[in-house]
Amino acid sequence: MEFQLKAELKCSGSVSEGVSSSEIEEFMKHCNIELLKKGAPPGCGAEIVRWNVRGEKIGLEIVSDRFVRAHDALLRLKNEFGKFLGRHRIGIRSMEIEDYEIAMDWEEGLAIKKLPFVREIKQEEGRLKLFLAVNEFLLEKRIPDRIIRLLEDKREAASWKGKKEHWELLFESKKKPFYFDKDPTEEMIRLGWIRHAAGRGQWIYGPQLTKIFRAFEHIILDNLLEPLGYEEMIFPKFVPWDVWKRSGHAKGIYPEAYYVCTPKTRDPEFWEEVMDYYKVTNEVPLDMIMERIEPVGGMCYAQCPPFWIFLLGKTIPDEILPITVFDRSGTSHRYESGGLHGIERLDEFHRVEIVWIGKKEQVIEHAKQLQEGYRRIFDEFLEIEWREAWVTPWFMAQEGKAGLAELKEVGTIDYEAVLPYSGKWLEFQNVSVNGDKYPKGFSVKLQSGEELWSGCSGVGLERWAAVLLAQKSLDPDKWSAKLRSAVGELPEVFRFL
Repeated sequence: MEFQLKAELKCSGSVSEGVSSSEIEEFMKHCNIELLKKGAPPGCGAEIVRWNVRGEKIGLEIVSDRFVRAHDALLRLKNEFGKFLGRHRIGIRSMEIEDYEIAMDWEEGLAIKKLPFVREIKQEEGRLKLFLAVNEFLLEKRIPDRIIRLLEDKREAASWKGKKEHWELLFESKKKPFYFDKDPTEEMIRLGWIRHAAGRGQWIYGPQLTKIFRAFEHIILDNLLEPLGYEEMIFPKFVPWDVWKRSGHAKGIYPEAYYVCTPKTRDPEFWEEVMDYYKVTNEVPLDMIMERIEPVGGMCYAQCPPFWIFLLGKTIPDEILPITVFDRSGTSHRYESGGLHGIERLDEFHRVEIVWIGKKEQVIEHAKQLQEGYRRIFDEFLEIEWREAWVTPWFMAQEGKAGLAELKEVGTIDYEAVLPYSGKWLEFQNVSVNGDKYPKGFSVKLQSGEELWSGCSGVGLERWAAVLLAQKSLDPDKWSAKLRSAVGELPEVFRFL
């Protein structure tokens, strides 16, 4: 990695008149030998390769390697120059970055088209060159370092993204009889159990499917959560930006988020033009509205991040661990692009979110208890054919957890069931051990100082229904006795002429 930076220091008085050229040359030599090599291995670091003094301006050209990056060298140099010129009663007023180029080895097939604060990108012969558009403020905010880290993330993500996640089969259930070969969504539409709602990827669930959903919740509560000591909470379903910044979702959630905006003001006069336009045209003027609103976050995407504000900055006594809580209070929202299908791939869906917190060994052990509980439910209540797989999402490599994932300490167990009408497998349940991701992100600590970990597991009611009905049909007589007992009689409320 190579850095080449040109900058100009603007001083409060004439340097060429106030300081002798020999003094400046001696100062530059001192900086090249000591200041700009500090912290670097022998033979490495930064170097001032050219300088010139013109009245109140000092021009500098710095080259460096990765050990003392040129922008760090410049900031060091500015401070040292300030002390040196101060002896001559001259101060430094400002610093201007004329040109900053970073070059590095790069994979031929990995194209980088645009980056923040980069005015030009060149890729040729296995090299990537960045021409930065930065100023002193951005250097002090470490923007060049963050750009380099972003490139490292993109490189690591690309090495994982071919499969999107690594998948390893762990367990397969016994073969089970299938009693249906149609798409259950289409059949429920035909029978009037469900209907498309007005929103995209959104359904209205009639009394029959709603009762099945509630039975799923009771099965989970009675056979899993209550025996494991869980308590119910209500998590927010609007998520401000600060939560996603702390949880890590702000790195890449944008193509899938449902955004929430607030009016810039409630003043009716500010909105009068919008209201008048609608009254005249009966059309909602989206462009005019966009000018008057401010994005403040999004709808619930992953259900547990907003919960962590409850623990933000807190220190927890060791004796209350493990903490086990769950939420079933509302919908989650993800923009699924072109992937919508039936009730199993939606923009709006319903989940029971399960969260547990403890020391590393407690969190891993509790994940195993949840896995055993799910297996019993899938066999005894749903009686479905399913399999269990270890998956390592590529974002874990980005967050430096690839090693833990390989040890199967941090990662996800996915539960998949076959859909007889298509022959495809659908992921309908998961158990995730997230390591210290959330405790660190939300500054939650243990009284003993030991590392705090957490896990989460989402029970998707639509996904459970999709696999159950696809394999066992919409006829309760084909379901297990335990499930029929949990659901009860399916109500008939609506009839249409």
